[in-house]
Amino acid sequence: MSSEQDAIDVILEQWRRERPDLDLSAMGVFGRLAQVSRLVESAVEQVFRRHGMRPGEFDVLAALRRSGPPYTLIPSELSDVLMMSRAGMTNRIDRLEAAGLVERSLDPADRRSFRVALTEEGRQVIDATLTEHAANLAALAARLTPQEAATLDAVLRGMLTRETTRG
Repeated sequence: MSSEQDAIDVILEQWRRERPDLDLSAMGVFGRLAQVSRLVESAVEQVFRRHGMRPGEFDVLAALRRSGPPYTLIPSELSDVLMMSRAGMTNRIDRLEAAGLVERSLDPADRRSFRVALTEEGRQVIDATLTEHAANLAALAARLTPQEAATLDAVLRGMLTRETTRG
């Protein structure tokens, strides 16, 4: 394997030899995308572990923090923002509350419901974690030129926002 080749190139060469009748260009794109995803996921999880949390717990704290003062949402809003089930949200809130990072209180607008708010400790934890998380992602992105990063961002946005038509 040359310095310009990666493991995906080797796999594609083998498949092209065995199945020259197939267009395998998408296999290369998505194979590399999967490898990059694993690389990023591992690096991100290391940061979260150093701060004593799982990715899902980070997501809840981050959603509360970026909601702005008073850093409070109702569970259904959190579920919607994080695109997850209400039951899954309850489990995350339970863990974060036990850790002292969020607190529940009755919703004054609807006493059948409650609100979830960042505690001061929760705010400190999410701010410290986010600071390290942003630096970590910037270090990973530094492997790209600014133009490559902008192009990759535009390509991925396009892929996520364009509907595919099935025929």
